[in-house]
Amino acid sequence: MLSSASRNLRRWRLTKTIEVDIFGQRYTIKGDTDDAYVKRVAAYVDAQMQQLAGGMKTATPTKVAVLAAINIAHQLFQTEQRCEQGEADVERRALCLMESIDEHLQPARNR
Repeated sequence: MLSSASRNLRRWRLTKTIEVDIFGQRYTIKGDTDDAYVKRVAAYVDAQMQQLAGGMKTATPTKVAVLAAINIAHQLFQTEQRCEQGEADVERRALCLMESIDEHLQPARNR
């Protein structure tokens, strides 16, 4: 059971607000994440949108936001794929090392 103080602290953390500007609009973000992190994420989204808008003659903010979301999702999927490949590589190397260790220990076991 949470104490009254714990509930109040939890409620405060969930209602913490941070204001950020993305593509000329001010947004209020609520949560318990570090301010600097939220601002960094917002700056990244803003930079992606600004970069896309710079290459488009006529684009609504909604279109720019959707294209930025697609680009960011693409980057995320590529990163996830690299992580999965890295994990598979580490697993393969670990198996090779274990087999090598077993091969070297086998003569000692047979003595």
